[in-house]
Amino acid sequence: DLTIGGAPGPRRVLGGCLKPYKIVPMPTAQANKQPCPVTAQQIACHLSILGTNLLDPIDEYIKSQGWRLSINSGFRSKEVNDSVGSKDSSQHRLGCAADIRVSGMTPDEVVKAIIQTDIQFDQMIREFDSWVHISVANTEQETPRNQVLIIDKLGTRPYK
Repeated sequence: DLTIGGAPGPRRVLGGCLKPYKIVPMPTAQANKQPCPVTAQQIACHLSILGTNLLDPIDEYIKSQGWRLSINSGFRSKEVNDSVGSKDSSQHRLGCAADIRVSGMTPDEVVKAIIQTDIQFDQMIREFDSWVHISVANTEQETPRNQVLIIDKLGTRPYK
């Protein structure tokens, strides 16, 4: 099963996605008692596109390899986004991004595996060797950039 947060939580279908995604508040949000609404109409379309065009294909590929995909962050309210130290321009604020992990794989291996597929994405970022941020374009009119980056204590740079 594809999970968001990895802990038990309510099951919801995001927009037109066929798969039920388990959605739970981020641990930081729980610790800071910040709300993390996922039902705002303004992000429903983005969440649907994120699920259908990106998370579902990644999940299918990961499962075909015998691995398990976990999503530890998706849409973030301003309060939650601020509490994790992210910028207001984060694609998480629009419901266009998710932070993922794959059991049994390092974040670097996840990035390399997704690059080898034909799955289109806007950005994929290996963050702090802990997780992979992946996103769809902010609007349906935009062409996905397929931009791959690394963010760590040294800063932001292209993935090589």
